[in-house]
Amino acid sequence: MTYERTIPKSLHHVNFGHKVLADYRSTLVPGMYDEIQSLAARLKDARVLHLSATAFGGGVAEIMYTLMPLMQDVGLQPTWGIIHGMEEFYDVTKLLHNSLQGDPTNLTEQQKEIFWRYQEINASLFDPDDYDIVFVHDPQPLGVLKLHAAADAKWAWRCHIDLSTPNPDTLAFLMPEIERFPAAVFHRPEYVPPGYTGNQVIVPPAIDPLAPKNMALSAYDARYIVGQFGIDTDRPLLCQVSRFDPWKDPLGVIDAYRLVKAQVPNIQLALVGSMAHDDPEGWDYFNKTVEHAEGDPDVFVLSNFNNVGAVEVNAFQVHADVVIQKSTKEGFGLTVSEALWKARPVVAGRVGGIQTQIEHGRTGWLVASAEECAECCMQVLRDPQGAAEMARAGKEFVRTHFLTPRYLRDHMTLYADLLGA
Repeated sequence: MTYERTIPKSLHHVNFGHKVLADYRSTLVPGMYDEIQSLAARLKDARVLHLSATAFGGGVAEIMYTLMPLMQDVGLQPTWGIIHGMEEFYDVTKLLHNSLQGDPTNLTEQQKEIFWRYQEINASLFDPDDYDIVFVHDPQPLGVLKLHAAADAKWAWRCHIDLSTPNPDTLAFLMPEIERFPAAVFHRPEYVPPGYTGNQVIVPPAIDPLAPKNMALSAYDARYIVGQFGIDTDRPLLCQVSRFDPWKDPLGVIDAYRLVKAQVPNIQLALVGSMAHDDPEGWDYFNKTVEHAEGDPDVFVLSNFNNVGAVEVNAFQVHADVVIQKSTKEGFGLTVSEALWKARPVVAGRVGGIQTQIEHGRTGWLVASAEECAECCMQVLRDPQGAAEMARAGKEFVRTHFLTPRYLRDHMTLYADLLGA
């Protein structure tokens, strides 16, 4: 089969299911339900296309599976399109992702050519005039606006990456494309790239409190599910849920676990992640993580290939004595809000959007090294009652700031601004 025959004739459209905003009323802060309904009346039947690289295996996809059906429930006409890409393209976009977070590696001229070839392919797979708004996620489809400059649709670009210390050459390559968009959306003000003078919108992401990963799960059920993976549920457990990625620092988590184990010999560690098709480095780092564990029977390295799905992740977070997110770079890190929503003690890296979610010493712990991580884990294990009080404070902070209805409201506000509604 020739390469050309592998190119689809249109974007893959994701079936995102059905959700009802009214089901979330018990989690809403006062006034937000009415605010969303008011926006919905102004945006009724607005056609919104979201473009992203994958429909599974990451925070962007998780958010979309909640945002899209809720947009539909309140009267908009949302479409979620997945761009086309082969391994050569995702190798380039993974390099872009790492470089935008500070990796010094630059794109070669050949890699730039590959990037633009796929922009042209994906631009040909849809007509933006079929939509009122086209919402582009991350660098993978960033160049399609240049190829649809004459379209009448309103455009926005959503950056899910920490751009606070980007590789300047990579940023210079992408900045002309970012500046084409009438609006660029970032998690935090610190992520707005140096020199960007366009319309910047700050919208932190959010978790779905009713999704299987975050719905109420009893301690008994969580214990039963975790036990199915060979973990001794009578012994303490540390857990990190994240992709197998150098920025998530699973090797550093293992180092911290070993420091804890020197004081608590029966401690266990679970590293739980998912493998995404647009992350070719994932398997390499998964194997590095297994190698770094050195066959320790108390270290469990698990993924969706071990039948770990949303409910299983929920169970691990509910059952863990400490949930860790020891990132060294983090666009936001929704696993932090997930664990806090379950009122679990959280020890996390003092980086990026994690700092937006945790107030050190009040709702959790922020750390900068394996040694600090181990010491904070020991504080939780020594004083579980005090840790539980902090975790409850963290849950209420998430309720106010990081649940899906607020994210829906912020998106609809931006749509109304773009459309002059």
